[in-house]
Amino acid sequence: MTTRTEDQPPAATLRGPLQRFRIAAYVTGVGLLGLLVVMVLRYGMDMPGPSAVYSPIHGVLYMIYLVLTVDLALKARWSVKNAVLVLLAGCVPFVSFAVERWVTRKVTAGEKL
Repeated sequence: MTTRTEDQPPAATLRGPLQRFRIAAYVTGVGLLGLLVVMVLRYGMDMPGPSAVYSPIHGVLYMIYLVLTVDLALKARWSVKNAVLVLLAGCVPFVSFAVERWVTRKVTAGEKL
């Protein structure tokens, strides 16, 4: 079992940033699935309208995810490599859901990423 290192902040101090990250990861994951639907409509059915409306919304949601993930990464003192991997998880369908659960387990256990 991994124990909390002295340079890792206690999980209680990360409760707010973790909760914001979890919400952003979920919204980003759902948003990415929505983007897949509008891309199928755009390129598979020649319907560019939904994509023109939804794509900018998805972009804003992803930028919010980036900011909140960096906030948690800095406060939890993650390694740069793991922070980048978590940031990239918002680009792959379904991965943000799995990574959100992994990050939540690690942070609540007081383990460093």
